[in-house]
Amino acid sequence: MQQCTVLRPASQVERETLLRVQEEAGTSINLCYQCGKCSAGCPVAFAMDYTPRQVIRLLQLNLVEEALGAESIWICATCETCSTRCPRGVDITSLMDTLRREALRQGRITDKKVAAFNQAFLEGVRKYGRLYEAGLLMQHNLKTGQPFKDAQLGLPMLRRGKASMFPEKIRNREQIKKIFERVREMRGESK
Repeated sequence: MQQCTVLRPASQVERETLLRVQEEAGTSINLCYQCGKCSAGCPVAFAMDYTPRQVIRLLQLNLVEEALGAESIWICATCETCSTRCPRGVDITSLMDTLRREALRQGRITDKKVAAFNQAFLEGVRKYGRLYEAGLLMQHNLKTGQPFKDAQLGLPMLRRGKASMFPEKIRNREQIKKIFERVREMRGESK
């Protein structure tokens, strides 16, 4: 039996959160007419509790808390298939990413491992200007309390040149750091 959600008028906080999410994502949920093309093309929809179309519908119905608590926002692969397929130009990928950031801001993390991965990924890009796979895995595994997870895969990947022991740094890394600083300033976050 499915759980029933009671519709009620959105609170002022929910309305403000919804407006902020749309503004940050640079898209409007009101453009969506629920055709379902986003969900039909989503490669990870099978693993989601709410498909991309349903997440947008939750937001259209002012069910912001339900959308922020959805596993789907953490499962989204950010592949942009949904945004590409949308006939109305709704940037669903950006919306899902913005919902993740909002959930992090509010401390509403449904899966600590996903949040740790997200943080490790961004930290690697900030430091090196690109992804450092070995560092990402080590940092993620340490933060999630599983230091030897997938350790047996490391040596074969190193031998085949699929991963590097040391990070490869790009030129002008200072520009990447400035981008991260600008984003922090825009969000009103301190160092």
